[in-house]
Amino acid sequence: MDNIKIITTEDGSHSLYHEGLKETYHSFHGALQESVHVFIEKGVRFWRTKSGLPKQVDIFEVGFGTGLNALLAAQFAMENELKINFTTIEPFPLDMGIINQLNYATSIGQDDLKDVFEQLHTSEWENTIDINKYFSLHKCKTKLEDFDTSKRFDVLFFDAFAPNKQAELWTVDLMLKCFNLLRDGAVFTTYSAKGQLKRDLKSVGFEVETLPGPPGKKEMVRGIVN
Repeated sequence: MDNIKIITTEDGSHSLYHEGLKETYHSFHGALQESVHVFIEKGVRFWRTKSGLPKQVDIFEVGFGTGLNALLAAQFAMENELKINFTTIEPFPLDMGIINQLNYATSIGQDDLKDVFEQLHTSEWENTIDINKYFSLHKCKTKLEDFDTSKRFDVLFFDAFAPNKQAELWTVDLMLKCFNLLRDGAVFTTYSAKGQLKRDLKSVGFEVETLPGPPGKKEMVRGIVN
């Protein structure tokens, strides 16, 4: 992928720059900080705390990308002895030549996560793979509009490219699909805080919260199914 370049963000962790879209995969203020804040702390940890610390959670991710969110979810699962069943979609997987250069395990400060990160990317697509006793991964090479499952989830990481870059991923129809993929009490979390997004989430049934964003970003959005 000649149009994808590795960049170093302000917290020292890598991200990617898509030259065609003129867009980064993560915040240039800090890829690791952003993912921890938006998806782990305001997503899975919030859901688990409000749900009474259950021992299992089903997560759905829109945009596997570099695998950073999945790696952080696997770390969270191991540290909390929590079983996470992680389903993710990605229609355009990255080349392993790029993946092998990313410094996420080092940035997190746990070299033992290097093997986990490699397994996330080398695991077979379209099958559920047990990465370890706490974390299973199911990758689907598909778009959200084509994703078909009867399964329902507890947490949804919405990590598509920004609305001003790929507006077709943020339509009200796809927000409704996200809502219908979630169980009662489930949580939808994303880095975006666009007014139209909040209106669309409310219109399909979410209770919408505007939260402080990660470093360098004022706000983010969380939706709850009640």
